[in-house]
Amino acid sequence: MEFEFVDLGGESYAFVNEQDGEELAKITWTMLGDVMAMDHTFVSEKLRGQGVAKQLLDRAAEYAREQEYKMEPVCSYVVTAFERYSEYDDVKTS
Repeated sequence: MEFEFVDLGGESYAFVNEQDGEELAKITWTMLGDVMAMDHTFVSEKLRGQGVAKQLLDRAAEYAREQEYKMEPVCSYVVTAFERYSEYDDVKTS
């Protein structure tokens, strides 16, 4: 699944998947210096149960690595994923 990088204005950004004008998946963050404060994850009911939230987080983590940023989990999904998966250890703030 492809995700488009979107500048939401200010210091807020997202990766979004849209199909036929409908937003189906989105992960958003606010930049605090060189830290991505991951504040929201959304997956449409049409895509739930297919691992799309993890794909969004994987893409955001890839972006963090590319930019040499760290990630701070704020939304409940990212908090849980950071606890569950060690593959994000390199981008965690703590």
